[in-house]
Amino acid sequence: MAQAFNANGSGILPDRSILALTKASHVRPSAPYVEGQVQPASLDLRLGPVAYRVRASFLPGPQASVEKRIEALRLHAVDLTGNGAVLETGCVYIVPLMESLALPADISATANPKSSTGRLDVFTRVIADRSRGFDQVAAGYEGPLYAEISPRTFPVLVRQGSRLSQIRFRRGETALDAVQLRALHARERLVDADDADLTHGVAVGVDLSGNFAGGLIGYRAKRHTGLIDVDLRGGYDVGDFWEPMSARSDNSLILDPNEFYILASKEAVQVPPDHAAEMVPFDPLVGEFRVHYAGFFDPGFGYAGAGGRGARAVLEVRSREVPFILEHGQIVGRLIYEKMMARPDTLYGQGIGSNYQAQGLKLSKHFRS
Repeated sequence: MAQAFNANGSGILPDRSILALTKASHVRPSAPYVEGQVQPASLDLRLGPVAYRVRASFLPGPQASVEKRIEALRLHAVDLTGNGAVLETGCVYIVPLMESLALPADISATANPKSSTGRLDVFTRVIADRSRGFDQVAAGYEGPLYAEISPRTFPVLVRQGSRLSQIRFRRGETALDAVQLRALHARERLVDADDADLTHGVAVGVDLSGNFAGGLIGYRAKRHTGLIDVDLRGGYDVGDFWEPMSARSDNSLILDPNEFYILASKEAVQVPPDHAAEMVPFDPLVGEFRVHYAGFFDPGFGYAGAGGRGARAVLEVRSREVPFILEHGQIVGRLIYEKMMARPDTLYGQGIGSNYQAQGLKLSKHFRS
């Protein structure tokens, strides 16, 4: 019988509470955690030993398990042990994860791709049994977790233990309301804009001026490249995979359909130690593009006390069916701030090997600076 998990109050669970959940068998890893897997406000999820290529993406629905749906839709199995295997672009794979759950009745969870996963245009979502939505785990859920993986631009080499997704645990109402957000911004200056838009979260615009990166505004992914090993840091030349883009005289950018771009926010943002944040789309009705696959911002991101000076939000942008013009400063997303149940023992960037503290325009950790 699982030991009871004791914690008071509402909020996002910090690192030590994630470890307490694990000790109490509410989080059940099939192997001990590796270094860096427990983050300040989230847990990295590891791929298991096999991937199943399936005909199509799916949700199991309230009456079915993911395993049953895999049996009906699988094309073949891919061994991820040893040296791993290549996941091809345009294909959908389902991978059982090494972490399963037996959550308390008052703890729910949400998942998101890791930053490095989103910056490779690897579409990744977490699925739980009997679920009606991706990346959502209901309070009290007991069962396995699975990752749906679909590389969009680059083929990727993955293996058992690769970490593409992360999960956050929460109790109760965690999001700040408008009054709380304004008060927090007054104390901490969450964004370096005198006219900050705090309606339904902190508004984030796109930088197309090039003023912060020597005239560079972003990168467009090349097609027909080599593969990328998701566990290899600093192993690839930028020019083999990306085309740099310089600022135009009118500070605009035309997004071409089905192309993938890395851009940066106009504003520098920060997340104070007692809070976490998540980037959400601004409004799907204002443009034919998708922004920011990987949305979690940990406590201490961009925070001066954790080695930051404010940090640009890197934006993963993909246009849809038609060309679309982005203008400098156009709002493309909003940061929703949530309170932590307690301050984490370690903040983002504070001696834990965080890859993107005080970042500007930055590709994923796989590319050489």
